[in-house]
Amino acid sequence: MDVLVLISLFAEVIVSILGIMLAVVRKKDFGWGIALTFSIYVFYDAVRFFNIKTSATLIGTLFFIASISILWAVWRIYEVRS
Repeated sequence: MDVLVLISLFAEVIVSILGIMLAVVRKKDFGWGIALTFSIYVFYDAVRFFNIKTSATLIGTLFFIASISILWAVWRIYEVRS
């Protein structure tokens, strides 16, 4: 199971980097939302994988930020494609 978590973590890092590239190279502002969301996922999965103690409040707040961030990014993608 640890291998799957590491593969997932690696994929999340790649998605974060691609989000930044969308924002910087392609000038697509929704890339920042994608990068932020998946960076939070990387943090969460790394905390779980390495068994680092964190507060439930921090995790809850970060998940809220990730949810709002990806909602904004998808909304922007929808607007651009309309």
